[in-house]
Amino acid sequence: MAGNTFGKILQLTSFGESHGKAIGGVLDGFPAGIPVDLAFIQHELDRRRPGQSKLVSARKEPDKVELLSGVYEGYSTGSPIAFLVWNKDHKPGDYDHLKENFRPSHADYVYHEKYG
Repeated sequence: MAGNTFGKILQLTSFGESHGKAIGGVLDGFPAGIPVDLAFIQHELDRRRPGQSKLVSARKEPDKVELLSGVYEGYSTGSPIAFLVWNKDHKPGDYDHLKENFRPSHADYVYHEKYG
C-alpha cells in the first residue's frame, strides 16, 4: 500500500480522496512561534480551484482551508497542524463510467502497476 506520510524532520500526512467528502493533512514537526498566514495559504489554494477555465473541472468548489489545530492567533503552537478542505460538490457517481479507464493526469496507471 502506498504511504501518505512524507518527510523526516517536518512530516506531512495526507488523507482523503478527490471525490470524497474532504481532503486534509497533519503537519508535524512545525516549530512554535512561526507566523502562519492563512490568507496567503487560501490565496494559493484559490489559484488551483476548479471551474476557472475550460481546461479544468467544471465543479464549483470553494476549496476553503480549515485549520483544526496547531495554530493560535496566527502563530504555530508547536503541536501538529491539522487542516481540512471540504469537498462541497463531490459526486462520486458521476465517475462510475471511468472506473475501468486510466485517466490523464491521474495516478491510476502508476498505482495499478505498482500495487495491482
